[in-house]
Amino acid sequence: MEIRQLRHFMAVVTEGGFTAAARAELIVQSALSTSIRNLERELGADLFDRTGRRVVLTEAGRALLPQARALLAGAEEARQAVAAVAGLAAGRVSIGTIQTLTCIDLPAELATFHRRFPGVQVSVRDAPVGELTEALRAGELDLAYLVPDARELPEGLTPYATWQEELVLITAPGHPLAEAGRTLVRDLAEEPFVDFRAGTGLETAVRRLAAHCGLERRITCDVTQIGLLVDLVRAGIGVAFVPRRIGERAGLPCVEIRQPEPGRTVVLAGRGARPRNPAAAALADHLTGAGPSAAGRPGGRPVPAG
Repeated sequence: MEIRQLRHFMAVVTEGGFTAAARAELIVQSALSTSIRNLERELGADLFDRTGRRVVLTEAGRALLPQARALLAGAEEARQAVAAVAGLAAGRVSIGTIQTLTCIDLPAELATFHRRFPGVQVSVRDAPVGELTEALRAGELDLAYLVPDARELPEGLTPYATWQEELVLITAPGHPLAEAGRTLVRDLAEEPFVDFRAGTGLETAVRRLAAHCGLERRITCDVTQIGLLVDLVRAGIGVAFVPRRIGERAGLPCVEIRQPEPGRTVVLAGRGARPRNPAAAALADHLTGAGPSAAGRPGGRPVPAG
């Protein structure tokens, strides 16, 4: 049994299928399928039920799952120890992000980090907040941008920095609210809304805002992709609350909300006071402004959490 095979096994579990897993592991699907079949042959049992539309774990696969996680965690600790000695000439760091992150330009920041540490491989996962939280707690991610649904993060997680993002109402061009430029939340009861699916960081913030103002939204469409949400608003199906930068990038009218001014808190979180993985610690320093390139970043400087 090889570490590579276990990593492929976990990729299928995490991504929910062989095609997505192969894409995440940067290999062709046939190579990943061969790796899994070799692992099944060594263990003498099928790990996945491939008969349905979605790949699911068999009893043997469920039995292997916690062991695979533990073995991969041990291998990662060994890799981290070597990376620390090598001064980050090599290493691996996994970071999770919400789809609507706008407080920083994550691709640009990762590009800067890569120029400083070209030997460090960075893995990025885009997922709902609940999934990111569980992956972070399980050790599958080193860092994650989260929008907490409560004041405190779940046990075992530590906030390294927080950002405040302004929310605005976007509308189709020519909408009466666009011409007004400002509105009250309570005045939106008759407006149709386009919404993100439950469990996303944006949906959590919007749900909390609506509840605080006693607004029962009339949701005409809910989506899982921010690009589609923007296109639906542009087409006039409804209005939507989004971070200001998303509306500005889309070129849509951004209507300011008065009383209260809406916003959401975004947290960069990890496990423990500081990541044990040297590559993750270096990336956390970079993203929270402790690194050399902190000044003048898009989205402003974070507020250290503590």
